Amino acid sequence: MSVSPELLLQAYRVGVFPMAEHRDDPEIFWVDPRFRGIIPLDGFHVSRSLARRLRRDDYRVTLDRAFHAVMLGCADRAETWINDEILALYAALHESGDAHSLEVWRGEDLVGGVYGVALGAAFCGESMFSRMRDASKIALAWLVHHLRDTGFTLFDTQFLTPHLASLGGVEIPRSEYQALLRRALGQQARFGATPLPAHGHEVVQRSTHTS
Repeated sequence: MSVSPELLLQAYRVGVFPMAEHRDDPEIFWVDPRFRGIIPLDGFHVSRSLARRLRRDDYRVTLDRAFHAVMLGCADRAETWINDEILALYAALHESGDAHSLEVWRGEDLVGGVYGVALGAAFCGESMFSRMRDASKIALAWLVHHLRDTGFTLFDTQFLTPHLASLGGVEIPRSEYQALLRRALGQQARFGATPLPAHGHEVVQRSTHTS
């Protein structure tokens, strides 16, 4: 392993993160985007159709139950930046309590999830996946609810995609992101400090941007 878990955490503290060119490339490189994607925790957008989906409760959500499986789900696509070293690095961060996952299940099947790194009151989302319609949206809705409940102030998504923009994601300049990161690093939050809601309607009720 050319990068240690400690170095990886230090990189996050200064606003950079690793990627590989593809799954079979043994090298990783550092990324510091000029414009950063974030989801404001008071600005997550729940459409009427997503609200209906969340309320159906035909799924269940867990925390840190299947971290490795979530990473493998995120890497299970034609093109991925998740190579073996990145898998090993984040597994080590999960073992140390610095990386976390949220899982969406349908029965006993893992159908969606998201994982990332927690530092202070910042949660740096790394990747998400979906094997069921709307599973990644469900995962993000529950994650935003949980981050607010546990004292986080910054949800970093690295880049802004149309999917994230439809859920309230925005793009900010690097300098603004650095200021938000510094503020969040000076605060304390604990990812598993409170249990998840019992039902999806609680997630919908907490959203102030339902339309």
